[in-house]
Amino acid sequence: MKTAILLVLAYLLGSIPSGIWIGKLFFKKDIREFGSGNSGTTNTFRVLGRTAGFVVFAMDLLKGSLATALPIIFHLNINPLWFGLVAVIGHTMPIFAGFKGGKAVATSAGMLLAFAPLFFFYSLIFFLIILYITSMVSAASIASAVFVTLSSIALPYIWPTILPTHNWLLTLVCFALTCYIIYRHKENIQRIKTGTENRVSFGLNKKEK
Repeated sequence: MKTAILLVLAYLLGSIPSGIWIGKLFFKKDIREFGSGNSGTTNTFRVLGRTAGFVVFAMDLLKGSLATALPIIFHLNINPLWFGLVAVIGHTMPIFAGFKGGKAVATSAGMLLAFAPLFFFYSLIFFLIILYITSMVSAASIASAVFVTLSSIALPYIWPTILPTHNWLLTLVCFALTCYIIYRHKENIQRIKTGTENRVSFGLNKKEK
């Protein structure tokens, strides 16, 4: 019973529509009506600005981390990744926002942060490098998702300090989320191909002010 209750709690945590709530509460805007129409971090940056974007990113990250930590906090002998995955499902299909949510990147990162902190920071460095090279959050997100999946297999053998042991559930979850992230970014991929993808004011190909 405790496990079922905590899984529901993980889903509800993931379902918190940070971007929508911050937009409506402080800016009187529904960010789904502006920019890309997405309720996630990137569109929050675009529509509401940097401060709101960082707040929403932190909230989306932390809800993934907190959900993943639930079995540890309540002393359950269950792999925390299951709870993190449920939170990501909540983020992408939130009960509080008509089951239409974000693209899973920030909350997935939060899950990784709670499960394997060194692996998270290792992956974050890669994300920032790709973001600096491309100036595109979408490209960095897709590339990082693939990188994390491959690294979850290779690191225990080549750099065990970062990820000491191979965990098949971690690899399977990363692979599933990578497929989902690529699917949710299919329009971004088309814009990348045509050179019309939105760029941020950071990196080698940053947008002009």
